[in-house]
This record gives sequence, C-alpha cells and structure tokens, in this order.
Amino acid sequence: MNVILWVAQALLAVLFAGAGGMKIAMSPESLIPLMPWVVDFAPETVKAIGVVEVLGAAGLILPAATSTAPLLTPIAAAGLGVVMVGGTAVHIARSEYSAGLANGVVLAAAVLVARGRFRPRQTPDAIPTR
Repeated sequence: MNVILWVAQALLAVLFAGAGGMKIAMSPESLIPLMPWVVDFAPETVKAIGVVEVLGAAGLILPAATSTAPLLTPIAAAGLGVVMVGGTAVHIARSEYSAGLANGVVLAAAVLVARGRFRPRQTPDAIPTR
C-alpha cells in the first residue's frame, strides 16, 4: 500500500504543481483558453488558488520524504481534496461535465492519500493478541 500511496502522491504533486504554477505565472487572459472558468473569478483569486495548489503539492511530498512533520502530508492531501470539491462544483455549475469528472478523479486520489497517510502505524507491540 505504501508504494501505491507514494505513486498517488507523486502524480498529484506533479499535477498540482503544474496547474498551480500556471495560475501563478500566467496572466488571466493567457489562462482563459486553458481554463475558461477563470473569467468567473478575480485575478487575485486565481493566483491564490495557484499558491494553495503549489503549497499543497509540496506538502504531499516534502513532509513524508523528509520524515519532518509527516502528519502534514495527509493534511495537504485533504486540503487539496477540498480544492477539488470546489473545482468540481464550479465545473458542474458551468456545465463543464468532463472537467468536473476529471476533478472528481483527482479528488478520489487525494482522498486515497489522505486516508492512507492518516492511518496510524501499528507496530508488532501494538497488535493485540488473543
């Protein structure tokens, strides 16, 4: 299960770092062909979403990889899941159903990582015997 979680974390991190980086680096006018929903939001909101996504991407990898505050990894995954819930709602409201479905798949992956990494580790001493 650990390998599956790491693969999911890596894929999510690449996805969110790329999408968030585009939202930060590109102008709203440049984003419209790629992300038509940006017309419904202030440029500052789009940039803020990008910052959250980039920080979330870092949170998926760095704490678990360095064993420094590893609890931050499932928190980052849960936070990105919340972002995906919002994204799914926006796409459905705009009748962009295929984009909403894609967000739903990303949401499922984020939930998998959050659930898998929140799970307490059991040591042989912690396993009850009968």
